[in-house]
Amino acid sequence: MGEQAALGGVLRGSHHARPEDLPLLARRMARDLGASDMVLYLVDHQQRELLPMLAADSPPRATTAIDGTVAGRAFSLMRPVQPVADGAGSLWLPLLDGMERMGVAEVIGGPVPEHRVAEFEAAAALFAELIVTRGHYSDSIERVRRRAPMRLAAEMLRATLPPLTFSTGDMMISGILEPCYDVGGDAFDYAVNGDIAHLALFDAVGHGSQGGLRAVILASLALAAYRNARRAGSDLIDTYHHIDAAVREHDKRGLITGMLAELDQRTGRLRVISAGHPSGLVLRRGRVATVLPTPTALPVTLGDQRPPMVIEEALEPGDHLLFYTDGITEARSVEGEPFGVDRLVDFAIRALADDLPLPETARRLVHAILAYQDDRLQDDATVLMVRWLRPSGAAGS
Repeated sequence: MGEQAALGGVLRGSHHARPEDLPLLARRMARDLGASDMVLYLVDHQQRELLPMLAADSPPRATTAIDGTVAGRAFSLMRPVQPVADGAGSLWLPLLDGMERMGVAEVIGGPVPEHRVAEFEAAAALFAELIVTRGHYSDSIERVRRRAPMRLAAEMLRATLPPLTFSTGDMMISGILEPCYDVGGDAFDYAVNGDIAHLALFDAVGHGSQGGLRAVILASLALAAYRNARRAGSDLIDTYHHIDAAVREHDKRGLITGMLAELDQRTGRLRVISAGHPSGLVLRRGRVATVLPTPTALPVTLGDQRPPMVIEEALEPGDHLLFYTDGITEARSVEGEPFGVDRLVDFAIRALADDLPLPETARRLVHAILAYQDDRLQDDATVLMVRWLRPSGAAGS
């Protein structure tokens, strides 16, 4: 059966499909394309393991680590990987919803000819989309992805976050937040409206209070107010004041540091307000090109005491932006030594030199923070990274 007919068959079968039906649809797709089976694996929330979704008669498969495995290589590099030994080998494909990594797919049944790999890539893309959409209607996919109980505060906050990664082709945005199952008050958001990328990072004070709920409520209020102002077309200064007023009305003693930014993809013009937040970095050709000034505004709920100031920076094609919360730099080793900005910069530059996809750089960065403090976070550790490749539309000009 041809690729178009196979994809059409799965699409028709998916209209009434539950998440539990996806393994059988994947097998049908694989056989229509000439393989014997296709097994779907979902990435866990900490992005350490790939967890199989199996039907009753699926081939036996176990949880697979991302680091040090062929499956993990396909996930990390976001491209097909097919190690062929003695004429046999599975084809591993990333499950990408846009550029958001949902897991991997294993195509079973001998090596796939190079000219047919694209057919299976299309199949994997379709199943990534189905995983996302079916996740809106069922808890089954979420249950597979969880490796530990999730506390109520984390449940509330994670429901409000955007996808971890988005790309326009000219620019990529990638964020990551740890810990996954017991977050405090960190949150990030972004939106791309036309040529303007809107970016935000928040860190609400109140970790540990009432199980983290106060900080999460404050962060959720900041996120909602940010989106409300952004969707109304407000500029950065009006957005800052809108967030400040909204949070103060709910909790006058609440305190949130934050970063609000806009990047014009046509020109590379970056505009930032830093509300008492750690400074962002511009990385260029293997070095720190700019340390963005901070603070340029008071933390949220204090915004009526001093007017905010917007700073501007001109990015060059190929530049990377790195925004982070203080849980990154203040992470401490067992001996009590802070991770610090210098170590953050050194790791980020080395990771970027490896030419890894941006979401993989963010993943490895946060895992390095966790490893530095023996996987015992004292605070949320959140990064938001942006790679500006070229002026929007330049690739097709």
